Amino acid sequence: MPINFCPSCKTGLANEEVKDGHCDRCGTKVVRKRIRQWVLKITAYAERLLNDLDELDWPEPIKLMQRNWIGKSEGASVNFAIEGFDEFLEVFTTRPDTLFGATYMVLAPEHPLVLKITKPSQRRAVEAYMEEAASKSDLERTDLAKDKTGVFTGAYAINPVNGERIPIWISDYVLISYGTGAIMAVPAHDSRDWDFAKKYSLPIVQVVAQPEEIAASESSDPASCDFTREPESYFDGDGIAVNSGQFNGLTTAEFKERVVAWLEERGVAKKTVNYKLRDWLFSRQRYWGEPIPVVHCKKCGIVALPEESLPLTLPEVKSYVPTGTGESPLAAITDWVNTICPQCGGPATRETNTMPQWAGSCWYFLRYLDPENSEIFAERSKIDYWMPVDLYVGGAEHAVLHLLYSRFWHKVLYDLGLVNTDEPFMRLVNQGMILGEDNQKMSKSRGNVINPDDIIENYGADSMRMYEMFMGPLEVSKPWSTAGLVGVSRFLERVWALSERPIVETPLNARLEKLLHKTIKKVTEDTASLNFNTAISQMMIYSNELAKLKSIPRAGWEPFVLLIAPYAPHLGEELWEKLGHKESVSKAAWPIYQEELTHDEEKEIVVQINGRVRSKFLAPAGTAQDKLIEMAKHAEKISSWLEGKEIAKAIAVQDKLVNFVLK
Repeated sequence: MPINFCPSCKTGLANEEVKDGHCDRCGTKVVRKRIRQWVLKITAYAERLLNDLDELDWPEPIKLMQRNWIGKSEGASVNFAIEGFDEFLEVFTTRPDTLFGATYMVLAPEHPLVLKITKPSQRRAVEAYMEEAASKSDLERTDLAKDKTGVFTGAYAINPVNGERIPIWISDYVLISYGTGAIMAVPAHDSRDWDFAKKYSLPIVQVVAQPEEIAASESSDPASCDFTREPESYFDGDGIAVNSGQFNGLTTAEFKERVVAWLEERGVAKKTVNYKLRDWLFSRQRYWGEPIPVVHCKKCGIVALPEESLPLTLPEVKSYVPTGTGESPLAAITDWVNTICPQCGGPATRETNTMPQWAGSCWYFLRYLDPENSEIFAERSKIDYWMPVDLYVGGAEHAVLHLLYSRFWHKVLYDLGLVNTDEPFMRLVNQGMILGEDNQKMSKSRGNVINPDDIIENYGADSMRMYEMFMGPLEVSKPWSTAGLVGVSRFLERVWALSERPIVETPLNARLEKLLHKTIKKVTEDTASLNFNTAISQMMIYSNELAKLKSIPRAGWEPFVLLIAPYAPHLGEELWEKLGHKESVSKAAWPIYQEELTHDEEKEIVVQINGRVRSKFLAPAGTAQDKLIEMAKHAEKISSWLEGKEIAKAIAVQDKLVNFVLK
């Protein structure tokens, strides 16, 4: 099959491993090459992979990337007869309503019928074009900005809706890997077809009119409107059918239903769902990688190794060199390649392609559950206990690679009854990147790399750990700041200093008790929602209150130690031991807050004049808006601001602010 091939890595690549036409591993420009391959039929799971996204707590951009990659399209498969041949050209179209506007057909250069239907006079030009197209990647070929090229085969198809002969061309903007590798070209209603038709002076027939075009025509009846002139530009939206025989006047939606039903009755079309997703290219022409455990026998064909022969391991070699022929380096290791067929006992050769790296990364999390098991990949009781993964933190760059592949792999295992859920990762969070202090991505060439070993040596692991969580929201990329690190380190030093003060058994005063319960609630909720930075801010607020005391009540200190321990685990263990505990702090119960103690009896109200803060005052929680406005008029400094001025508007937000707009 034609595949993406990297001339530098000398191996095939899956579509998902090609980025902007280049190998995502080495950056070399990818070419197309026909090589014997193994594929996994991920397309059989396209609909489930698409629908089950709705059940996942994942970022919408990641879901959208997977939806777009799977690329579901609903339309019709239509058969075009080929003049002088028994074969049909099958095309998939999402716009069967434009069939009357199909004025030529285009085949992918790799289409199996190309050479068969090409007229002798066109053969040399067609073969030269096919050779040229083979050197281009799919991305290059489908680039909307590129100049459209093609060659006429000399053959004609018959349009099934009107019986007209339409020429068959080949062009590299049509891919054999999408749909059927053939399209009906409707230049009046597609940008690529328009460009191609203009370049090669092919007919352009308008078959969809916009309502305003019909309103502006001489006749208000779409069936009798004159749209015989070539349009000035293409229109790819929905509208009203024109130049479409008995379907004139129908809306696009109505026309689609009617014309497909009409063609189905005649046996030349059927409703079809298509996907952009291609079967997963699963073999690599590399030495490293899991060997594919099959042999090739002249008598028995392809034979899988029996379970007792697994695992199949790579041969030990001092060196290996890519063959450059498209075969794996394993092909040159004859002692390993030549073997015996497990079915008939005759001579056989091993498969020399290896699996891609995804063969391991698709299910590693399952092996983590039972890594020492030599009989099966994981005991079912352990799978039932641990799976699915509740929270997965990973980068967005895995959207259509690891995350899509793992979902497919897991669904196959689920269908085989080997796992307990058909989705592996229930919640996904994309973490941001820590940039250099210059706000650029860290790299040695820029000289902006922060060495964690140096940070830990100078400030300790807890300072580094807590500063990374304090930098900002987990999902946001942010620049490193050594000054910020120093600030967190000093905070931890102040916490240690508090532990040196006398720890007393006296009860908490009402103010500190309320702040403690607010802090427990805030840290508990923010930790669960991964808002670590705001949890740390609340701990800082609480520790500042404790710093006002000469002796620290145990009832207010011990819960704080429990809160800070997951954030600064080394410090947490020391503080817990200083409190007289023998077991690790990690085995202690998490503190529990009382909801009634987390509510303020009074709220601080901000007073603004024309949007600028001028004063603050305390008011009972829940004070009505009109009452707040009256209280604000008598707040400190505000009466002088209002004296002699006319209040155009007074705006109050309960428990938060009052804003006076003055004329």
